[in-house]
Amino acid sequence: MKAATIYDVARRAGVSHQTVSRFLAGFEGIRPETRAKVETALSELEYRPNTAARLLRTRRTNRIGVLADRVDQVGPARIIAGATAAARERGYLLDVVLSNGIEVEAIEAALALVNEHQVAGILATAQTDLMVDYLLRHAGSGPMVIDARLPAFPGGPSRNEYAGAVSADHLMDLGHRRVGYVSGPLGWLAASGRRAGFVDRVAERGGEVVWTREGDWAADSGDRAWRDLGPEERAVTAVATGNDSMAIGLISAATQDGVRVPDDLSVIGNDDIHESRYLLPALSTVGVDFEGEGRLMVEQLLAQVEGGEADAGSCRLPELVVRASTRPLG
Repeated sequence: MKAATIYDVARRAGVSHQTVSRFLAGFEGIRPETRAKVETALSELEYRPNTAARLLRTRRTNRIGVLADRVDQVGPARIIAGATAAARERGYLLDVVLSNGIEVEAIEAALALVNEHQVAGILATAQTDLMVDYLLRHAGSGPMVIDARLPAFPGGPSRNEYAGAVSADHLMDLGHRRVGYVSGPLGWLAASGRRAGFVDRVAERGGEVVWTREGDWAADSGDRAWRDLGPEERAVTAVATGNDSMAIGLISAATQDGVRVPDDLSVIGNDDIHESRYLLPALSTVGVDFEGEGRLMVEQLLAQVEGGEADAGSCRLPELVVRASTRPLG
């Protein structure tokens, strides 16, 4: 079926093609009844703007450069997936360049590769302070959005700090006061942010983080964290982890030592991976809208490129998901 043109829309709506063009350009001075006719015709004909022609007229490219750090991990990969879908809906394509956020040479090479091509702007799933700092200094003055700098809300904490606070509030609400925490690798902004949010909120509410351990996001490190604890450290009544995989490993190790979850120990993870609901017990966690973060990044970038504002509501805040691995103390 041939794609509808603005002339088809104009005929269906009973208006001039100039009126349809003005409507599509965002012109406000169109009478409400005329606007309604055009909107109906656009919907009925399933009209899609010719993005390529629009970009040619405005001399803009429809490609967005992406510096992607650690896409082998769940969060960064899902952010890219969300960004890809949002860009496609707006008529843009992503040029994804994999980067290493712990070596300046790797970051420099990835940025140079992106800049070899004409792009409308740059998205970066930066996982380290090193990568963020380098991009802020060397990426130039063009449009750029870095996911690590997305706040939970204007003037508020980062989304990762917010997620850590959510898990802390849950354990404090259940009456737990002496707790432990297993973080991801602290070179990652997500890991350090979640741990900071958790530790600070526990302190605010009068609890005590008896111990912390640094993992590497994998279930093995959750297992090791539990096995490395001394008897007094194991006396905590609850443990939070920086992601669900480490929680899975910790629960496995604790169960092998005869510790029952949640009867003896409450455990909460982070991310709400699909498998977390099928554990025994099902894992309480903090759900993160990674795809929404990718969508918000694209909207923020295109707001810089095209004008307008991004819809902050396109990305949900981290939210508590209560399942069977946590219970009230006592």
